[in-house]
Amino acid sequence: MRYAEVSVNSPIAQRQTFSYSLPPGLGVDIGQAVWVPFGDKLLQGVVLELGPHPAVEETKDIAGVIEPRPILSPAHVRLARWISRYYLSPLFDAVALMLPPGFERRALTFISTGSLPAGFDLSSLTLEQRQVLGLIEGQERVSLKRIEKALGKKKAQSVVAWLVRRGLAIRSYELEPIKAKPKKVPYLRLAVTAGEARSEAAELYKKRAKKQAALLGYLAQQSGPVPWAEVRKNINSNKAVADALVNKGLVTVENVEVRRDPLALQKITPTQPLTPTDAQKTAFEEIKSGLAGGKGGVFLLHGVTGSGKTEVYLQALAETVKMGKRGIVLVPEIALTPQTIERFAARFPGRVAVLHSQLSLGEQFDEWQRIRDGRVDVVIGPRSAVFAPQPNLGLIVIDEEHEWTYKQPDKSPRYHTRDVALKLAEFAGAVVVLGSATPDVESYYHAQKGDYKLLQLPGRVTPREGTALPQVEVVDMREELKAGIRSLFSRSLSEAISQAVTNDEQVILFLNRRGAATFIQCRSCGFVLRCRRCDVPLTYHLTEDRLVCHQCNYHMPVPQSCPRCGRRSLKFLGLGTQKLEQEAGYNFPTARLLRWDTDVTRGRHSHEEILSKFRRHQADILIGTQMVAKGLDLPLVTLVGVVSADTALNLPDFRAGERTFQLLSQVAGRAGRGVRGGKVVIQTYTPEHYAIQAAAQHDYAAFYNKEVEYRLKLRNPPFTHLACLTCSHTSDLLCQREAERMKRLLSQEIDSQGIADIEIIGPAPAFIHRRRGRFRWQIILRGSELSEFLSPLLFPQGWVVDIDPVGL
Repeated sequence: MRYAEVSVNSPIAQRQTFSYSLPPGLGVDIGQAVWVPFGDKLLQGVVLELGPHPAVEETKDIAGVIEPRPILSPAHVRLARWISRYYLSPLFDAVALMLPPGFERRALTFISTGSLPAGFDLSSLTLEQRQVLGLIEGQERVSLKRIEKALGKKKAQSVVAWLVRRGLAIRSYELEPIKAKPKKVPYLRLAVTAGEARSEAAELYKKRAKKQAALLGYLAQQSGPVPWAEVRKNINSNKAVADALVNKGLVTVENVEVRRDPLALQKITPTQPLTPTDAQKTAFEEIKSGLAGGKGGVFLLHGVTGSGKTEVYLQALAETVKMGKRGIVLVPEIALTPQTIERFAARFPGRVAVLHSQLSLGEQFDEWQRIRDGRVDVVIGPRSAVFAPQPNLGLIVIDEEHEWTYKQPDKSPRYHTRDVALKLAEFAGAVVVLGSATPDVESYYHAQKGDYKLLQLPGRVTPREGTALPQVEVVDMREELKAGIRSLFSRSLSEAISQAVTNDEQVILFLNRRGAATFIQCRSCGFVLRCRRCDVPLTYHLTEDRLVCHQCNYHMPVPQSCPRCGRRSLKFLGLGTQKLEQEAGYNFPTARLLRWDTDVTRGRHSHEEILSKFRRHQADILIGTQMVAKGLDLPLVTLVGVVSADTALNLPDFRAGERTFQLLSQVAGRAGRGVRGGKVVIQTYTPEHYAIQAAAQHDYAAFYNKEVEYRLKLRNPPFTHLACLTCSHTSDLLCQREAERMKRLLSQEIDSQGIADIEIIGPAPAFIHRRRGRFRWQIILRGSELSEFLSPLLFPQGWVVDIDPVGL
């Protein structure tokens, strides 16, 4: 007999598989989705291993197969195991990353009446027990959720469990309905020849059945079946007319599967490869040789902004397709996908698929199936697209590889897309290209060591040959204050904006904070209005005229007076994009303004609409957060103004300098991509900081050398690894005690194993000490092999373990 190791969709399963026997006649492959009995439920599972021996003595049979084909490839099975092991996540959480959209189905619980003994005295039951029996009496069954709604979750579960144990109620399970499936549209087809249909139509017309005649005549003119919606639109018919023709045997109705295409409304004109520069050609040839070798490899493509990295990606993908393989292209933000999709879809017409969270579930499902069937050459999307079921994977491109959004921060597994892509490429024998103008320090370190092959694109590729990077001016805002300038705009930036608007050019103003005022303080008593659930000040949003918590989205109206002292002396302090938009309107009244932040991109197509409007020059000044710092190509932008370069610089994080340098360099790179050249003005109160100086000089090497020197001294990545252990609890004191207990346990483990290179930092309150009503304490581990060290330890409820965090 053969046995299967199955990852089961249950929170109890954690990081282990469960052994099941294969019943006679049931064919099962590795990577196949199956139904398995788990306790008294029937749950989903995925087969990860087959063998002649089970891991336990007694096994149950697999109940059935969900889909005839495996849904995970061998490479994805290995990847899921690695993710679970490295990031210490439940195994099915890792498997779920790779499943079809809408695949997961929970088991719904139903309660029905049991057998009441003759003469049973209902008065012996508690009020809640009688209430539950009253709810299910006379009903075939009642959902547990309905009972929970009536009694409360905990009380309902305990009462139902008691009734079930005594046979007074019966618990049963049923899987929730399928969430996503192929879309089928009704089509009308002639059941007779076109000539016969025309003859019948003429007879119907004589009998005054004019609508039936019109419908039959219309179908006789078509070359094939016609969608029912199109028929109704063109001849104003209705279902009764169609049914009459069906009953006469003249027409048939058939449901045809149609694809929900997220690119259907986009007009994309095919393009041809551009003539590469010498640097692009050298980079492409290196990647080509890696593809030809068939052994994979990692390339770090370090090219300044506007140097033509995308053209290298496109030609590398074309070479991949020529070899009979396929590729995945990852971008850090959904905001970037419209422009990226346009370029790739134009080069690979009809062979590009898109995967991201703003697609409908049906669109995601259709795209996933299309990819799995091998009908696309290129998959494009943010971090989750790395798990696309792309067969014959030959190339993975990670654009803007330095971006923090490639890390999944608040949901298990807390993976980093770059590391997952590298591991997937290792398992699949694929090549990885990491592209950035400001590479992650750890990536560049690996390239310097020789782990990655470093490729350089040192110059820009622009319509005006030889156009240099934009000139950068650093404005010391301390000097502006001394000169009596109190405006958000320094004299230099104000003059440059006026000049650009006058010349019919475009401007980007960057400020990495939303809202209008970052906090409100009473000038009399010093009280600051804070979120009642989080340890953060509330931000004032001008357009909604409300205070908002950016951690939990709590809203409240702006009070007229101070809640503590009652005086009307509240002061709006700090600065956000809404305030910047207001001030820009006052200072530049003739300029057309556009704002791009998460407050104005709630709609499905918001990013595309804003970007399209700005590209069509329907606005002169674009004001935005880090969205405007991404890889956008806007030739009319001649000026970029960084309103405050110090926003992220003073955060208590060892990556603050790197983050600042990357943001400044990236946003500066939006200027001067057209024939008119460009200029950047950076406003700061710390102009001497090495990150700001290096960004102003477009000097990555100077920044890297300084940054890596600090990292080495402090034993920070890339010289070690980090793990962030966060405990959360509604009681601050209990949370602190639990964190201290965990530190003692960790110290004992380190001592007992004789580990010399793991250092414990903390426990200490998290940077945001209270979030969504729960206090948080952190322990930081610094060293090597941290996943292996932490794996056997048991973390109680309330703990979150983040391996390789991108921020502390």
